[in-house]
Amino acid sequence: MNRRDFFLNTGAATLAATVPAAALADASASGPRRHPKVRTLNGWTLPFQMKGGVKEFHLVAEEIEHEFAPGTRAKCWGYNGSTPGPTIEVNEGDRVRILVTNRLPEHTTIHWHGIDLPSGMDGVGGLSQPHIKPGETYVYEFTLRQHGTHMYHPHADEMVQMAVGMMGLLIIHPRQAEPERIDRDYALLLHNWALHPGTWRPDPSVMTDFDLWTFNSRVFPAIDPIVARSGERVRIRIGNLSMHDHPIHMHGPRFWVTGGDGGRWPRNLWRTEVTETVAVGQTRDIEFIAQAGDWAFHCHKSHHTMNAMGHDVPNTLGVDQSGVESEIRKLLPGYMAMGETGMAEHQDHTQMGHMPGPENTLPMMMGVGPFGNLEMGGMFTVVKVRDDLKAGDYSDPGWYPHPEGTVARCISQDPDFGSPVRREPLPPGDAPMNQAKPMRHGHEGH
Repeated sequence: MNRRDFFLNTGAATLAATVPAAALADASASGPRRHPKVRTLNGWTLPFQMKGGVKEFHLVAEEIEHEFAPGTRAKCWGYNGSTPGPTIEVNEGDRVRILVTNRLPEHTTIHWHGIDLPSGMDGVGGLSQPHIKPGETYVYEFTLRQHGTHMYHPHADEMVQMAVGMMGLLIIHPRQAEPERIDRDYALLLHNWALHPGTWRPDPSVMTDFDLWTFNSRVFPAIDPIVARSGERVRIRIGNLSMHDHPIHMHGPRFWVTGGDGGRWPRNLWRTEVTETVAVGQTRDIEFIAQAGDWAFHCHKSHHTMNAMGHDVPNTLGVDQSGVESEIRKLLPGYMAMGETGMAEHQDHTQMGHMPGPENTLPMMMGVGPFGNLEMGGMFTVVKVRDDLKAGDYSDPGWYPHPEGTVARCISQDPDFGSPVRREPLPPGDAPMNQAKPMRHGHEGH
């Protein structure tokens, strides 16, 4: 009998009530640091109690007040005071018991997404169990016979309950040691929200036109960075319970895609990527060797890295609005015409207070870096890797101190600088047959 089985199947389990859950989690896996603790960005891990060799967790479905970023809060639904709910972290082979108390104004259930369990524990209201009515507590109990990155969410009034924040991560560590030692293990859940400007409750009736895109129910710049030491092997577990697929892109080092809903893949199925699409209802695990620097990590759908996205807005790119602006101000004092030359000025105007938005509504572009405005929001964060970071240190190390000569720099402010090769303009109706040739401007340098 190995150390883990001995712990779970002898009288030692009766001492569990006096041992912190974090210590029990480490003790339930044989070997030193075989599986690092999962760090949920901006989130937390649910503690448990050992009762008769069973890990017992308690989830409470309830209305909460949630902050997407300073300046925007909303009445959402979640678990144990947060959205997403706390991460449940367990081991393959564990027997788990999960109590679910319903403090919502309507019935609910919990579906254990992708978990191999008895049908009656699957959590589909009306099909595999009665609904959990307000005030009731139900119990789910099953043995974990798999490993990997999984999720939990309601299967009752699903459109409403998921749209307002009810979801969480269920991480199951494998019984055996990892084929490659993982030094840092992160987890995040992708979601979308319709929080209309000036409102305080997400709208569950929206199907596609969402205006907030989140990692663990937070938008940039309020999302924690992903921190590591140079040379460490980092895993990021990504679950998607939004209504869109998300091509998650990481700058800097290539990563390996090493797992999905079914757990860790055999090594011969691993593949290197810099962008991996995580489909609706799907999970993906990616791993990389940390390389010093500050590296962007984001969804590559460009409107998913913006906040308070508007829809059905007229296209003003290239439109002279100078004569219209004064007329509109007669009806809307403070109106500012924008968009003729792009939206890069938007963050400057909002930061200076020239363009105040509706109450409880974030600006579209946010975040300031060492070289200026980052002009981002939504599903965006930064992987921060440092040579001198201590093991187990997850604190934000600040901005990367680039070695001299390694930052792109300006060498001219003359728009006619150099002799770039450009294509000649086509005469009207001409087929695109012209060859590219140098355009000489007579400006070869400073």
